[in-house]
This record gives sequence, C-alpha cells and structure tokens, in this order.
Amino acid sequence: MKALVYHGDHNIALEEKPKPTILKPTDVILKVLKTTICGTDLGIYKGKNPEIADGRILGHEGVGLIEEVGESVRQFKKGDKVLISCITSCGSCEYCKKQLYSHCKDGGWILGYMIDGVQAEYVRIPHADNSLYKIPASIDDEVAVLLSDILPTGHEIGVQYGNVKPGDAIAIVGAGPVGMSVLLTSQFYSPSIIIMIDMDENRLNLAKELGATHTINSGTENVVESIKNIVGDGVDVAIEAVGIPATWDICQQIVKPGAHIANVGVHGVKVDFEIEKLWIKNLTITTGLVNTNTTPMLIKAVSANRFDLKKLITHHYKLDEIEQAYQTFLNGAKEKALKIIISNS
Repeated sequence: MKALVYHGDHNIALEEKPKPTILKPTDVILKVLKTTICGTDLGIYKGKNPEIADGRILGHEGVGLIEEVGESVRQFKKGDKVLISCITSCGSCEYCKKQLYSHCKDGGWILGYMIDGVQAEYVRIPHADNSLYKIPASIDDEVAVLLSDILPTGHEIGVQYGNVKPGDAIAIVGAGPVGMSVLLTSQFYSPSIIIMIDMDENRLNLAKELGATHTINSGTENVVESIKNIVGDGVDVAIEAVGIPATWDICQQIVKPGAHIANVGVHGVKVDFEIEKLWIKNLTITTGLVNTNTTPMLIKAVSANRFDLKKLITHHYKLDEIEQAYQTFLNGAKEKALKIIISNS
C-alpha cells in the first residue's frame, strides 16, 4: 500500500509499505477514505519529536471503512464507516476510568507517533471499540475528519479547561484550525466578547464570519493596548493556540485578576513564566492533550448543523499528492491554508 513515511528531520516520502494486519483481537483494519495534516504532523516533520522511529507512517486523523475485525470487537463490523479518533483508549486502565484517555496506559496519542498512522491506504486501529465512532449519514466525510482532533481539542483543552462561562470576555491567540475550533465551540457557552488574535488577515476575516466579535492583528497592532480598549482590565479567559513563546507571552499580558489561561498549543521550546507578575493575580493555568471524551457530543452537534465546519477546509489533495500537501500546509499564510483534506479514492 501507499503511505507517507517519516525518515527524520525534514525527511518524509510517499512509499510502498506492507498492508497492516490484525495483531490483537481488539484491532480492526480500516481502508482510509479521508485524512488530513495536523500542526503536530508539521512539528514531527520539523524534527520536534526525534523519538519517532525511522519508517513510521504519519497521521492521526481520518475517516475509514472497516475491512477486517478482530474477534473481540463488539461495536463494529466489516463495512462500517467510522471516524478515527486521534486518541486510542483501552477503556479499562486507571486513566481511561477517569476519562483521561490521552494518558491511556495502552494507548493515548500513538497513531502516527508510536505506531503507524493514517496517512496511508490502510491502517490498524487498536482498541477499536473505544477508539472509533460511527458517523451519522448527516455528516459529510470531509467534515467528519475535523472531529478526529481539532474540534475536540479546541473544545476540551481550550474552552472547557479555560472554564468559559456566559458573559465572559475571551481571547484566542492563534487563528489556525485549532484556534478556529476554540472559536466555534466557545459559542456553546455564550461568552459576550470573543477576540481572535493572529497575524494573518485572511484568517482574522474568517474568524469574524465564524463568530468573533473582535479581531486583532498582532503583526500591526499593539495587542495589550488593543485589549485594554476593548475590555479594560483584561480578558476572563486567554487561550493559547499556537505553541510558541510569543503567543504564550501575549496570554500572560492580557488576563485580568481571577482569569484562566488555557494552553492548547504544542510547545517545542521553553517559555518564560512571569510568576513575579502573575503570582498576585489569582490565575488558573491549564495545559493538556485532548482526551476526546466530548467527541460523541460534538458528533451530535455537527450532525445538527451547529457548526459551519466546511469553511475550515481550504485545500484538497489525493494521497499521491501528499508531499505537495505538506508543502502547502507548511506555507499556510502564503497559500491561505487552514485544513487540507487528503483523499484515497
């Protein structure tokens, strides 16, 4: 089968690999229909995760058809179309029992990281009963791909961990796919002010379409002064959705006393934590990897057309063109790219 294979820092290639087989009775084998590229994949490409084995197939988001079912799988059968969760969970370890599925002792984020992922024609999914979801007919396959990772990540680690409440003023730093997912799912909780901060004017314009009440271009405006002009003392919730020191610094500078800072971005280098300024502010600061415990709820919300997720999809490629797709995503601002859909058919 064809698969995108990692060979180290800035070295990926579409290659022929053996089709996966059932290894444990809880496995299924899927034919991948649609997949995408995540910011985490770009981090791997750039060498952020040197622990990844040479030859690993990348990718952890997608939709597929079940081709083969392990003998212990009870919830799915051959021919089912399913959403592939970015998190694999056994359902029985101490962390799974707390719904901390991202820390599952026999799973977590392993697809495209510790085991072969979904940027391929076929993939093996361990613990299938707890790691796949049937897709309602009302949800388009391409939209379903966005439920694998970005939507639950934005909702759980950004909105829920940030404790967004009715009437809050919130700021989202980073208008990429995850930041946009924070924007969309925050509206479940009726904040009064939603400020999107980014350097890309195209993304800021889309944020307005999707519900942002204010936008700030951090490349041309003084963010702290702009926040003061909008909300005075600062925001109730600042959500970091990039994963670089500059965006973390913005979050520290724009929160009011009693606020929350929710870090969603994946950081690859140290940041400065200004405890000498923040100790007195009674802040709550959270971090985390998505658990996907809200995925079933989000599937229902998307099925009821609560989100216009199609606007996040900007580019389409075939699996044969996946290396070109990576270059498009790497140059997202220039290419006006948000979410890229890659099809196997």
